[in-house]
Amino acid sequence: MIKKLAKQIKEYKRDAILSPIFVALESIMEVIIPFLMAYLIDDGINKGNVNEIYKIGALLVISALASLVFGILSGKFSARASSGFAKNLRKNMYYNVQDFSFSNIDKFSTASIITRHTTDVTNVQMAFQMLIRIAVKSPLLLVFSLIMVLTINAKLALIFLVMVPFLGIGLYLIATKAHPIFEETFRTYDELNNAVQENVRGIRVVKSYVTEKKEINKFNSISQKIFNNFSKAEKIVALNSPLMQFTVDVVIILISLIGGMLIINQNLTTGELTSLISYAMQILMSLMMLSMVLVMIMISRASAERIVELLDEESNLKNKENPIEEVKNGDISFKNVSFSYVGDKDRTCLKDINIEIKSGETVGIIGGTGSSKTTLVQLIPRLYDVTEESIEVGGIDVRDYDLRALRNQVAMVLQKNVLFSGTIKENLRWGKENATDEEMIKACKQAQADEFINSFPDGYDTYIEQGGTNVSGGQKQRLCIARALLKKPKILILDDSTSAVDTKTDSLIRKAFKEEIPNTTKIIIAQRISSVEDADKIIVLDNGMINGIGTHEELMNTNEIYKDVYTSQMKGGNTDEE
Repeated sequence: MIKKLAKQIKEYKRDAILSPIFVALESIMEVIIPFLMAYLIDDGINKGNVNEIYKIGALLVISALASLVFGILSGKFSARASSGFAKNLRKNMYYNVQDFSFSNIDKFSTASIITRHTTDVTNVQMAFQMLIRIAVKSPLLLVFSLIMVLTINAKLALIFLVMVPFLGIGLYLIATKAHPIFEETFRTYDELNNAVQENVRGIRVVKSYVTEKKEINKFNSISQKIFNNFSKAEKIVALNSPLMQFTVDVVIILISLIGGMLIINQNLTTGELTSLISYAMQILMSLMMLSMVLVMIMISRASAERIVELLDEESNLKNKENPIEEVKNGDISFKNVSFSYVGDKDRTCLKDINIEIKSGETVGIIGGTGSSKTTLVQLIPRLYDVTEESIEVGGIDVRDYDLRALRNQVAMVLQKNVLFSGTIKENLRWGKENATDEEMIKACKQAQADEFINSFPDGYDTYIEQGGTNVSGGQKQRLCIARALLKKPKILILDDSTSAVDTKTDSLIRKAFKEEIPNTTKIIIAQRISSVEDADKIIVLDNGMINGIGTHEELMNTNEIYKDVYTSQMKGGNTDEE
């Protein structure tokens, strides 16, 4: 884990190295100051030597200023190194997530991925900054101060040699008790982020169903769980302070008591006792700083493990060596395909699927909720890999294609339409980055979107709010269809993507497809029979298996499921089936 994290420092290695160097110089200056103070008292003040006072006083001022400069420089470099480290962590996690297959994303919830990019990275950043600064300064200060104490009086140094292990054991016990609780707390953060995300995304549903109180109670329950865990962990960590204070008090009392006796017996000078007390404070302060680092490491360790888990995750969809870069045509062939989300042949959601689709054909897919219609089409651009047998596009197994090349030729308008914040033009150019205005207008006319776009005051420069909240559901669907058409794909998949438009507009969109993109294979998943009845073939799915394939007329005569759906919709005035 440490090696994996260390690799993320990259271009900030110089800052990460300079910071501890200046910390070491700062520590040396801090250790020199009490030593000079002892000389100032014994050789200057006690002897009334004014010249010595000026001389040592000047050295003290220089040492203090040097310590200040070194401290500022170490802070500057540690801030740059830790910020850069955090930036690289976020970037590399984000880049890795972009390569994930859907099954990889299913493994981590959206809320968990967000928490790892924010809270977890912040914790690790703080821990890293403390490691290259405080974790360097504390041991150096501890060692240098102990050496100075041994130089002044070896007997008094025994006090530290007894108290330091006592304190170390106490801090270790605190750390081992608190770490598992922090791990549980960060897992609960994922739940909290998920609850907030769901609530904000579905705020219209929450308000329309008047379930604000339920959502508040759910939020409070998770928030209370975090509070309880953090309180429990902090209670354990809080023992650090009284333990430290007890150690400080005991050491100061013993030094004062034994040191006073040594002064009376003329085995110790006043200046040496003063410096011993200063070194005692430095030693104990360094231990206190180490305890702070330890606490931060306890908190960040759980975060670091979660970050490395995301960095180590590899997509289970990879290109083969020398993948095929060109998709010849839109032929699609399902050859005895079975699929399971968990990779278990006994728990398949698609079974024994055999379909032959010729390039340019229009294929409709009908089926009840949970019949795996969406799962079926997601296998074509290799968003998931089949569990058994194979799917061919253009006569070649989809696993033999370069993923980018394959997906560039398979445009999908998903069931959940997504528009991003930005202008309509910017959203459309997701389909083709360098699309001209003429190309965008043509695609929007095909998708029956041009008319409503021009009704906006800013036309194609109209700003779309996050999630497309300032356009209707039907408008959003038509913009997403236009975006897909701009790709000029060999295969176009519409996953229930005209459900929010009226039947007339739906018919006009299908007419445009037939006239404008006759060579593109079109797969339309729909709930309305009217959306697919003029297709070259219609596939009826039931419980993940093909129940029937044929034209509208053939299925009306041979397939009971299709006939029942048609009859129920005709009775309902051709309304959408819920």
